[in-house]
Amino acid sequence: MYWTTFLLSSFLFFMSLSGCKSKIEKVEEKRLPFYNSPDFTPIFLSKDENLEQKIPHQIADFSFTDQEGKTITQKEIENKIHVADFVFTSCGSICPVMLDHMRLISNAFENNSKIELLSYSVTPWVDDVKRLKIYTQIHKIDNPNWHFLTGNKADIYNLARQSYFAEEDLGFTKDSTKFLHTEHMLLIDQNKRIRGIYNGTLELEMDQLIKDIQTLLKKG
Repeated sequence: MYWTTFLLSSFLFFMSLSGCKSKIEKVEEKRLPFYNSPDFTPIFLSKDENLEQKIPHQIADFSFTDQEGKTITQKEIENKIHVADFVFTSCGSICPVMLDHMRLISNAFENNSKIELLSYSVTPWVDDVKRLKIYTQIHKIDNPNWHFLTGNKADIYNLARQSYFAEEDLGFTKDSTKFLHTEHMLLIDQNKRIRGIYNGTLELEMDQLIKDIQTLLKKG
C-alpha cells in the first residue's frame, strides 16, 4: 500500500513538473528576440523593460516606387508587420529560389492587410517600374501587399545595410557603392524593429518565418 501510494505520488509530481516545463517552453516559443545591431545578437525583453531605451534601432524613413508606379514610404508599413528581401530581376542564382519562398509567405497571409512584403531591387538602374511590372506579371504575382521596389541606388543600399543590416556586420561598414547581394530575409514588427533574420534559400526557415509572423500578429 505504501509503495503504491509512493509511486502514485511520484508519478503525479513528475507529471506536474512536465506540465510546468511544457508551459514554460510554450511561453519561450512565443517570445521573439529583438535585433539592435548588425551582429544580430538576440535581445529578449520582459514586458516591464523599457523598449525605447533598450531597442532604439528602427527601420529608417524611405521613399521608393513599386511595380505599379506607386510611391511606397514608411507610412505603408506603419503598425504593420513586414518582410524584406533584396533581389534583382536578372539574377539567375538565389533570387528565383527566394522568389518562390517569398511566395510561400504571400500565400500564407493572402489578403491580410496587416502584412507587407517588400522586395528591394539591388539593381535599380536596370529594374525600373516597367521591368518590375513585367517581372511580376511573368511570375504571376498579384498580391497587392507585395511591393517590388526601385529607386535611388544609394538610398536602397544605405537602407539595406544600415537599417535592415542586410549583410550583418560586414554590410554595415561596406561602402554603399559595393554590390549588395544577400540571401537574407528580415522580419520587422509593427514598430519597425527587427525581430528575425532568415536564409531565404531554405524552405525550412520559411516555415519558421511564418510561425514568427503569426506570433507577432497575436501580440497585436
